[in-house]
Amino acid sequence: MKDLFSALCLVAVLEGLFLFAAPLAWKRMAEQLLMLRSSALRTWGGVILLAGLTTLWWLKH
Repeated sequence: MKDLFSALCLVAVLEGLFLFAAPLAWKRMAEQLLMLRSSALRTWGGVILLAGLTTLWWLKH
């Protein structure tokens, strides 16, 4: 459970860092994401999810 909270805190740190360091770039990226079809977002979300799970499994084993 401690690892889960650590991971969530790291996500918050990274999100905050991106917003703090480059807010205009983040806004442009968000605008571009709104223009994408839901299926494209779902596909990319799945790819990122699998990459994260694979990397996590690799690190833990």
